Amino acid sequence: MDSGRITVVSANNMSMVKLPVAVEMRGIVKRFPGVLANDRVNLSIKSGEVHALLGENGAGKTTLMSALCGLYRPDEGDICLADGSVGGAKVVDIGSPRDAIQFGIGMVHQHFRLVHNQTVSENVILGLADTPLHLDLKSVGGRLLEISERYGLPVDPEAYVWQLSVGEQQRVEILKLLFRGAEVLILDEPTAVLTPNEASELGNTLRHMCAEGKAVVFISHKLDEVMSFCDRVTVLRDGRNVAALSTRETDKKALAKLMVGREVLFRLDKSEVAFAEGALSVEHISAFNDKGLSALHDVSLSLAGGEVVGVAGVAGNGQRELAEALTGLRKVTSGKVCVNGQDVTNQSPLRFIRAGVSHIPGDRLGMGLAGNLPVSDNLIMKAFRHRPLSVGPFLSKTAISQFSDSLIEAFDVVTPSRNTPARNLSGGNQQKAILAREIATGDGSGDVGVNVLIAVQPTRGLDVGATEGVRRALLEQREKGTAIVLISEDLDELLSLSDRIAVMHAGKIMGLVRAVDANMEEIGLMMAGEAS
Repeated sequence: MDSGRITVVSANNMSMVKLPVAVEMRGIVKRFPGVLANDRVNLSIKSGEVHALLGENGAGKTTLMSALCGLYRPDEGDICLADGSVGGAKVVDIGSPRDAIQFGIGMVHQHFRLVHNQTVSENVILGLADTPLHLDLKSVGGRLLEISERYGLPVDPEAYVWQLSVGEQQRVEILKLLFRGAEVLILDEPTAVLTPNEASELGNTLRHMCAEGKAVVFISHKLDEVMSFCDRVTVLRDGRNVAALSTRETDKKALAKLMVGREVLFRLDKSEVAFAEGALSVEHISAFNDKGLSALHDVSLSLAGGEVVGVAGVAGNGQRELAEALTGLRKVTSGKVCVNGQDVTNQSPLRFIRAGVSHIPGDRLGMGLAGNLPVSDNLIMKAFRHRPLSVGPFLSKTAISQFSDSLIEAFDVVTPSRNTPARNLSGGNQQKAILAREIATGDGSGDVGVNVLIAVQPTRGLDVGATEGVRRALLEQREKGTAIVLISEDLDELLSLSDRIAVMHAGKIMGLVRAVDANMEEIGLMMAGEAS
């Protein structure tokens, strides 16, 4: 460090700009059993900037930020903070999140850490060291309203968290940090669960924060947002620094190549496929949500083999319930679901599997994988009932090892071993494991292939390389004759992969359009409730 300032060098070494330092991480090393997550990583963040931290899943981004916010202690390296003097800085020891917030550093995690049966105000003050015995929630709520109005983060302090949308819950997490006086805010995949409008509003909020001198670290895989929201970028690959540059000096294509180490295709070509009629038929189904309220209203849909039908809509408009109705996880109150002519309405999930339905759930760890079980156990969850993995009531360890190793290799699942707990894999490799199980094993017996694939947010939270891989896998299944229901909030993904797009609003299908004829304005109007 030189008098609290650093020199940022562009990728082509053409420009040099002096920037004031708020935080500097120097030579950070963090090891886990079998994994070197951070290998002498350097990161400099200045006050008044949004600084993007990019890298593939497993590149070490979250680990590095967990060290900055006190969740991990680095094995080696220093963290330096500005000490308030002119050009001054000091090495600090951040041993816990409480230490971090005392230094003005806080993190909004990808998976929110809120108590759902408490109010917004109660969540915001939860864990504060100086909380009085008798809480004055009215004054807390008043201060929260002031902060929310100041930064454009509207939320009701008296509302219970379970009553809030995902976007509102994220606002609560940010308000918690601002309430505690955070000057450096770390946002891990902040737009992964937001609609495009909510993401745009978040970008405005970040700009407002930076205008007041705060620093924001923005961890994301959405390169459009990185280019729009961020001032500078640090790229990690395999736990090491690759580049640090200004967003003015780069573009999406160059950043993707830095992250992955190769050229990345943002749009894949679809081949012409001969459709086989009758793969999936959904006739006038209706269903309730978990609160007993009507979630699906008279939904009808049909898919041919080799066809991808995308389902667009703002989160919470029946997409989840539709996916569960099509996989046997939710009962319908009326209507009929048929797979290849077989009526499977309100049958068990196993019956759907045996009819040839596979499912990529939107919640990788909550539903797609058993996080504490090894990768091998997760890969055999559909195939274990049949030879050679089992003979009668007994499982064959040798066959399981060979089977799981073959899928790990075929789908390029990066894992220390087949015995590694699935929760320890990066998000992209967790998704690859689910794809391997659902695509490669069909119903597990080998008698029925994957005839129908229900894919829910299959690329959410994945880096550009993993996203390209998942999309290729889906298109390969399309070419093999699989009927695919693709539920996604990424309109670009729907337009590029789908043959037709169904738009949902309030549990109804507002319209069904051919992807080649669709436009964003038309889809947006239907998402808002206007029928085509």
